[in-house]
Amino acid sequence: MTVRLEAGARCGIAKAPPSKSYAHRLLIAAALSSGECVVENSGTSEDIEATIDCLRGLGAGISRLEDGSVSVIPINKSTESSENMILHCRESGSTLRFLMPVAGALGKDVTFKMEGRLPERPLGDYIEALEKGGMRIKKEGDLLRCREKLEAGTYEIPGNVSSQFISGLLFALPLTGGGVIKLKGAAESKAYADMTAGVLSVFSVNVEKTDDGYRVPGTGYKAPTDRRLITEGDWSGAAFLLAAGAFSEEGVTVKGLDVGSKQGDRRILEILERFGAKVEATPSGITVRKGDLKGIRIDAREIPDLVPVLAVTASAASGETEIVNAGRLRFKETDRLKTTAALINSLGGAANETEDGLIIKGTGLKGGTCESFRDHRIAMSAAVASCFAKEIVAINDAECVRKSFPDFFEVFATLRAAVNN
Repeated sequence: MTVRLEAGARCGIAKAPPSKSYAHRLLIAAALSSGECVVENSGTSEDIEATIDCLRGLGAGISRLEDGSVSVIPINKSTESSENMILHCRESGSTLRFLMPVAGALGKDVTFKMEGRLPERPLGDYIEALEKGGMRIKKEGDLLRCREKLEAGTYEIPGNVSSQFISGLLFALPLTGGGVIKLKGAAESKAYADMTAGVLSVFSVNVEKTDDGYRVPGTGYKAPTDRRLITEGDWSGAAFLLAAGAFSEEGVTVKGLDVGSKQGDRRILEILERFGAKVEATPSGITVRKGDLKGIRIDAREIPDLVPVLAVTASAASGETEIVNAGRLRFKETDRLKTTAALINSLGGAANETEDGLIIKGTGLKGGTCESFRDHRIAMSAAVASCFAKEIVAINDAECVRKSFPDFFEVFATLRAAVNN
């Protein structure tokens, strides 16, 4: 599917999509708890459906209710599973990394089937840690077989690997009798591990942060008193809408976001302000308006998912923007340093890759036809580019947004053309 977007600034009001990060975590914790829960505002996307399918495969009873919320009946941990069940995690790295140790803690013999670029994404340090904890893991092409039981104990992993490795262990260790996670070196994207710990506290698993990691009790999961769990708005998805506001005087207001959220991508507000955009947070929503945009230096260590949209925004900022500490983006759905630079350059901008980042010159963008590379964040960043491009922006394979924000283009279309900008 090719989406064609008229060039020009947008303004209006939009609602943030549900947080995919929170929904993953609430669904998994509910499936491991002691009683049925309902997850509200979970939304749907290919990644969330992958987690739901895998939890069903592990034995949870999950169904969609008429209001769109999700009922979760926990996995019966005493029930023997069929040998070597197949769990389809599609292209969802979160699903795979969260559930690998969970399957081990439950003593399940499972094979994860991976799609797209997921089989190429690094797992070596994670597999090594899990095998030291008693699991046996074998990778063959797009299949990853996990067997044997994960035991309580101390798990050491490098701090500069995906925070999803940490979260997976945080989910699993309460089922084993507890344990300690030690991080070797500075942690990256630690806000997402802290988010996992926050969700676990709702289920009476009180994780203790230590100087070099986390101490996890072996108390198991207890269903909360209020069995209706609400997924907060998604800062990662909202970032594209907020960035679009930086090019119009009236701006874009996004409702449904919690400024006190543990989501690392809430930093989009701080960075847009550093660019020079005008940001206002009120109880009725968060508004971003046009300002005098100037190039800045961005350390992406904690916010890798924001890099594509920030790089596109930088194309409209005078001077040069440098993005550093983003090397992990080479192992996402695409090599996002390469595909982000390709997006900007194909639309008439000037972006160059470095070993672990990007340098973008604020030359503006002409417009034209661009590739999404079937990467949802590249496609949505291209939509933001249309807000200041001189000509129509046509985005090929735009349906890839189904991975995280299925109705993104419908929401984007509700923003009206701004005048006198």
